[in-house]
Amino acid sequence: MSASPEIVPDTEYRGLLAALPPTLRDLALLARFDRPIGWWLLFWPCAWGVFLAGGAAHWGIVLWMLLGSIAMRGAGCVYNDIVDADLDARVARTASRPIASGAVSKQAAWVWLLALCGVGLIVLLQLRWQAQLVALGSLGLVAAYPFMKRITGWPQAWLGLVFTWGAPVGWIEVTGFDRLAPLGLLYAGCWAWCMAYDTIYALQDREDDAMVGIGSSALSFGRHVRAGVIGLYALATACWAGAVWLVRPDPVALFALLPVTLHFAWQALTLDTADSLSALARFRSNRFAGALMAAACFVVGAATQL
Repeated sequence: MSASPEIVPDTEYRGLLAALPPTLRDLALLARFDRPIGWWLLFWPCAWGVFLAGGAAHWGIVLWMLLGSIAMRGAGCVYNDIVDADLDARVARTASRPIASGAVSKQAAWVWLLALCGVGLIVLLQLRWQAQLVALGSLGLVAAYPFMKRITGWPQAWLGLVFTWGAPVGWIEVTGFDRLAPLGLLYAGCWAWCMAYDTIYALQDREDDAMVGIGSSALSFGRHVRAGVIGLYALATACWAGAVWLVRPDPVALFALLPVTLHFAWQALTLDTADSLSALARFRSNRFAGALMAAACFVVGAATQL
């Protein structure tokens, strides 16, 4: 039995992935290789940390982090689906996932998870020891995340800690444990950004989540989802402005954040909270938002080296 990704709105199931043999295709779908938005969102904070810390020339390590983001996002999805198989089978949007549908056994999923972690280990070994320690510090957060939706109405707050951990890793790869004040603000802004975009994503599942009895910020915000998203994006922008100021205390440097700020405003003001396709489009647009923020960090970080 093979998964049926065609019913999932955010899949990019085509080309090479569609041509794979059924077993390999199901493993690729389990790791969400058909949905690259996930590894882009995991990767961008890594790049922000490197670039804002002044690592504009560290392109080699940035590419390693991209590979690590693809592998570890895949590993996280496999682990999440192992834990959530019972819940996924009861939600229309996730019932076709490989484990929930029976296309991949849990035993095979564990083997696939270890293989992806092996790729992550290779990437880890490319980092300086300080960054390695920080990267390993995320493992507890990652392991706990799938259970958060069962015990809290705000699992996106935990995801914000997990999915933006690349910012500290990237920063410390360049600076070591020096100059941590800008990093604190950068990471706080990353947390707010992640919570905002995943709240938007969770709008697609509000009815199913309520029926199954699991938590989500899209449910917890209630009628105030838009206000919540606006507040979170405003917090992200404010924290990033503080980080930029600590790196380069020049009002002109703050203008580097204008494009991403305007993009956030577009997302929040045009979001139709009752339309799942509108939510999905704005969620996926954060790939572009990440690129805008990376450009801002690159410009500001490079200017400090002049």
